[in-house]
Amino acid sequence: MSVVDIDSARLRSEIAAFYAGFGVPSELTAAFESSALLVPLTGPQDRVFTLESGGVAWLCAFTGVEEYARFMTARGVVADESYRFHTFLGRRLREFAAGQPEPTGVAVDMLGAAPMAFPPAISEEPSSDGGHG
Repeated sequence: MSVVDIDSARLRSEIAAFYAGFGVPSELTAAFESSALLVPLTGPQDRVFTLESGGVAWLCAFTGVEEYARFMTARGVVADESYRFHTFLGRRLREFAAGQPEPTGVAVDMLGAAPMAFPPAISEEPSSDGGHG
């Protein structure tokens, strides 16, 4: 059995600081962008796994195998199945999310002890009729 080494200690530390009430948003973002995260793959084309909530697609990413296992257990994994994943830098996940046609964010350690969401940047553009209906 191989062990997957995911370098996300800085991100876990910044998330802990956020939960403790003294996090610095710019440091949290920088830690996210420089961290290697485990991302589940799905389907025969190995697409990144997303969930939809409130009109936003969320890329699921994990700071380690234990967090990924916790998520998959909650989803009802089958012991004989294999569950594929890839590692990406947070920066690459953010770029991928920004390039999607629908609003897409990144959810880190969803269902874990300290989940963190990096929502999409959504701009509110005025309607093309100038607000007159």
